[in-house]
Amino acid sequence: MCVALPGLAISTGQGQLTGRGLDGFYRAGRRVLSRCQVRVAGRQPLAVQARMTAADCARFVGTLRASPQAGPDPDVLVERTRRADGSERITLRSAAVRPLWVPVEVALGTDLADLGAIASGNPGPELPATVHDSGLRWSCAKGSSTVTADPPPADALASAGLLRWEFALPPGGSASIELRVRLDGAGPVRAVGRAATSPLASALASARASGDEPAAEALLRTSIEDLQALLLRDPAHPSDTHLAAGVPWRCGPAPADALAAARMTLSLGTRLAAGTLRALARTQLRGRGPQSGMIPGPLRDAGTHLPPSCTGTEATLLFPALLAEARRWGLPQPDTEELLPAAERCLTWLRTTVGDGTCLRDPHPGGPVRCETQAHAHRAALLGADLLDACGRPGGAGLREWAGAMRTAFRADLWIDDVGGGRPAAARAPDGRLVPHLGAAAVHLLDTGLLGGGEQAPGLLDKVQTEQLARLLGAPAMDSGWGLRGLGAKEAGYNPFGHRSGAVRVHATALAVAGLAAADYEKEASALLRGVLAAAAAFGHRLPEMYAGEQRTDGSAPLPHPAACRPAATSAAAGVLLLTTLAGIRPDAPGRTVTMRPMRSAPLGEIVLTGLRVAGAPFSIRVSRLGLAMVEEAADGLQLRA
Repeated sequence: MCVALPGLAISTGQGQLTGRGLDGFYRAGRRVLSRCQVRVAGRQPLAVQARMTAADCARFVGTLRASPQAGPDPDVLVERTRRADGSERITLRSAAVRPLWVPVEVALGTDLADLGAIASGNPGPELPATVHDSGLRWSCAKGSSTVTADPPPADALASAGLLRWEFALPPGGSASIELRVRLDGAGPVRAVGRAATSPLASALASARASGDEPAAEALLRTSIEDLQALLLRDPAHPSDTHLAAGVPWRCGPAPADALAAARMTLSLGTRLAAGTLRALARTQLRGRGPQSGMIPGPLRDAGTHLPPSCTGTEATLLFPALLAEARRWGLPQPDTEELLPAAERCLTWLRTTVGDGTCLRDPHPGGPVRCETQAHAHRAALLGADLLDACGRPGGAGLREWAGAMRTAFRADLWIDDVGGGRPAAARAPDGRLVPHLGAAAVHLLDTGLLGGGEQAPGLLDKVQTEQLARLLGAPAMDSGWGLRGLGAKEAGYNPFGHRSGAVRVHATALAVAGLAAADYEKEASALLRGVLAAAAAFGHRLPEMYAGEQRTDGSAPLPHPAACRPAATSAAAGVLLLTTLAGIRPDAPGRTVTMRPMRSAPLGEIVLTGLRVAGAPFSIRVSRLGLAMVEEAADGLQLRA
């Protein structure tokens, strides 16, 4: 998959676009070209290599024998460089000792189908082509697309969708064809991530992870490239950018995913967080009624034990938490003040919805009290109170008082005691029954958030309960060896490919690593971290949204999930969080301090992180093999706290 939204190109490793499955070039979810098959001297080149050279570019190499005297060795190399912007360069290179006369055919076609129709198996028939300019054109009621070629073809057959050339290749010579596909009426694909104003441009140019583990650099670079490729502009305010959820299924905005990804990448700067918050603030529901103040979002599958959850609730609770933490990382004060009213409306919705209670139920009638929702609500209350106090706004004391009551109630009512040490309940059903299964949603209990002075906010669990949860997350039932399963392998309904019932979700694993490390459970954190890095290597360091929760064994590899987005915003952002967790950076830009809590076990050996951003300035840190941190670059006047 070559990605630079709104452009996208999908093919198999063979390189040919066959028109089957998802093959094709896409623009804003419309397939503008489904078939692009190359034949040289009447034959398909034999595919020998396919690899991504960047998030938006793939290179395919094939060979063939074009002269009868070639023997068993190929004498023509065919290289195809495909980009998400709708361009493909086909280059022929001769290794023959004599001149070659090489005919080339490119068969083209499209159905102009929407991605949703293609995914459901109903793309529609291929459209008839007409000769247009130096290429071909297809039209239907949905629109038109055109392919142009440089150099122009010697022959174009609309009925067969064929463009033809003949090239004279001297010994060692080469020839190239440049194809460009575009949707009529639309300008060239201008990917947000490629613009100089991209909020991640600085990180892509300067962020590096060097040291004893070479996979760290590859993971960081690929993660940032994928985040760049997934950037979208707010149509009404093009200067504000945020992340699409993932490719190919979720190319549009998903509020909870966009906020979560922006939060995990605060170490790369606060501009992505600011753009995301501004874009979502415009969607916030206003007026009167129980939903006033919410950030709307779709329902999300919650596995076999619970009904779908409301991502709008999650987004509404993430909004003030992200704003508060972005301020600690260095979000400029004018941006904070601009976004503060929207955060206050989120917090007002929380207090109004909870009323006199100590828990936050699902918004639909008769909904359960979910463990992860309580974690989001508790963090929003504490970080929101911190934000309100810092900005001189009322309401902080009330939020802290409610959060304290919630902690007491949670520890008594949503913790299941048993002979094994207990576990958090996944939820409390409307009839009061506790849902006991253990899943990755419990990691949100460890993700407490950042307050001033480098302090972590208190969590819903006490010390003994936190230790027990750490033990459970590190046990083989949850740790697959490749990352954290969505549901424990011993739980009823476990399915290694289940979206929320057994598959490894990279986002949840990264939160577990960060939360366990912050709580000083480094053994469990290190095991999960090394597992995900091993999986990343198997996926070419482009981590998918999820993969199968099959147990890792000697010589095995993680099994891809057929429905996973790759790249996905949360998994790409998780790659950044996994590496920065090693350094334990806890900034307080308003207080002009930064606290370092590196992982003392140094699970990847020495690591040097450069090109990060704290307080609006470059920040670099070295963590030694002994787990000691040394800041090598920081903003002027920023004081280091042990």
